[in-house]
Amino acid sequence: MFLYSLFSSLAVFSEDLRSSLYFVNASLQEVVFASTTGTLVPCPAAGVPPASLRWYLATGEEIYDVPGIRHVHPNGTLQIFNFLPSSFSKLIHDNTYYCTAENPSGKIRSQDVHIKAVFREPYTVRVEDQKAMRGNVAVFKCIIPASVEAYVTVVSWEKDTVSLSSGKTTFVYLGQNFVQFLAWTQISYWITRSME
Repeated sequence: MFLYSLFSSLAVFSEDLRSSLYFVNASLQEVVFASTTGTLVPCPAAGVPPASLRWYLATGEEIYDVPGIRHVHPNGTLQIFNFLPSSFSKLIHDNTYYCTAENPSGKIRSQDVHIKAVFREPYTVRVEDQKAMRGNVAVFKCIIPASVEAYVTVVSWEKDTVSLSSGKTTFVYLGQNFVQFLAWTQISYWITRSME
């Protein structure tokens, strides 16, 4: 009886080793892509034997293919095609999705992944005018259009296309959009920004 129980436990244990489900990248929470390029989002789950992968909206509705707009590949990758601004659909291009993986081991669900399309559009950043008396501190702020603010990063402060560094004018970054000048000079400044 004891021997049967031992072999029975081993059989169950070895069966469990042949079947599993797991997350490959559980940290994927947001995908931001340009409307001109589209995006591919792999389902962050896999399994042995291979799992059946499906995508859903956060509401629980299984998504379906929309030719030329959205497609789920056989390997579970969700593709959102490039599109013109006039074809924007919040349901497809700015929504929360999740995927599931299912095999004989069971079923697992990924965390929500927010997928958002952004439009590449020309934008201009500018420096807010400031006045300071000689010897005092001037704090300059970079003004960024709200439509792109979340997707750009300050990469340098420049004067006449030359990056500012320590020297005649000393500056300290006070967060992403601010710089503090510790010496007063009569020169104009602007900011170079870059898409992330």
